[in-house]
Amino acid sequence: MNTVSLCMIVKNEENTIACCLDSVKDLVDEIIVVDTGSTDRTKEILRSYTDKVFDFPWIDDFSAARNFAFRHATMDYIFWLDADDVLLEDDRKKFSSLKDTLNPHVDSISMIYSLATDEHGSVTSSLRRNRLIKRKNHYRWHGAVHEYLEVWGNIINSDITVTHTKVHHNSDRNLRIYESRMARGEKFSPRDLFYFANELVDHQYHEQAIEYYQKFLETGQGWVEDMISACGKMADCFQHLGDHERERQSIFKSFEYDTPRADFCCRLGYQFLNKNQYPLAVFWYKLATQLDKPVEKWGLLNHACWTWLPHLQLCVCYSNLGQYKLAFEHNEIARKYVPTHASVLHNKSFLESIFEQK
Repeated sequence: MNTVSLCMIVKNEENTIACCLDSVKDLVDEIIVVDTGSTDRTKEILRSYTDKVFDFPWIDDFSAARNFAFRHATMDYIFWLDADDVLLEDDRKKFSSLKDTLNPHVDSISMIYSLATDEHGSVTSSLRRNRLIKRKNHYRWHGAVHEYLEVWGNIINSDITVTHTKVHHNSDRNLRIYESRMARGEKFSPRDLFYFANELVDHQYHEQAIEYYQKFLETGQGWVEDMISACGKMADCFQHLGDHERERQSIFKSFEYDTPRADFCCRLGYQFLNKNQYPLAVFWYKLATQLDKPVEKWGLLNHACWTWLPHLQLCVCYSNLGQYKLAFEHNEIARKYVPTHASVLHNKSFLESIFEQK
């Protein structure tokens, strides 16, 4: 049977760490936690789960801390989590089965990372990450902030989901690290430019964020999913600034990197819907419904745009065009995905009243 080391880095996670470890403690063979300077009860809680708690002086480098944790692993595979991640019961069962049946020739297993859910627990935003890796391959983390794990070899994509729980963290930390690196004259990689721009967006520095997204795209060296994402985030910035023409240009720019994505089609549909240009809005929303939802997409996936949202908006468009039968049909499709959504229920009632009058 394969053995697994859980490796984590933490700081001041007294409110989350027990929930995380309770969800995986019986699935792994050792728990290794690196503390980067907790001042709360985190380490006290940790010691009730493991005696392998190590201190690591914080040097504004997440990769350094994660690699330090990996070096203490002794089992066949390494599984990594953040303190606000958990495995839900179905995923615990899948993980246990995977551990028992995993071919030792597999180098890495990717898992879905659920970033957000709706009020019914359905995933609304997700991506993939390499989560379970062969220890003897000595894979390493790279990047001081928004670090990534460099993996190669025989990689399989599992249907196991790691669920991220919403917990507030120091929102200035990452931006401060980037600004400090910039002040030291460090040359930013394309990936640094992208994530620095993301931090600027998070802090509402929209004009400066646009500048760095453009610098990132001009390198032509980014991961395609990041380049597409940068187009969407630039569009958000221009929308915030009220520049709808450049917002639209940013959306169309995403088509340079791949075939149209449903979320970008919905963006265009929304622009035309707001201008009461319903036939144009219908074109883009309808295209969104005709695209196949990716099954193993590594980039960020907005599930609403690939399922119910364009149908809901088509209902609005067709209703304004007086095509009530089509409006009702699309609202019913949306209702299959989100049966209790307030807008869906309102549309249903409204359209049924029109049919009764006729």
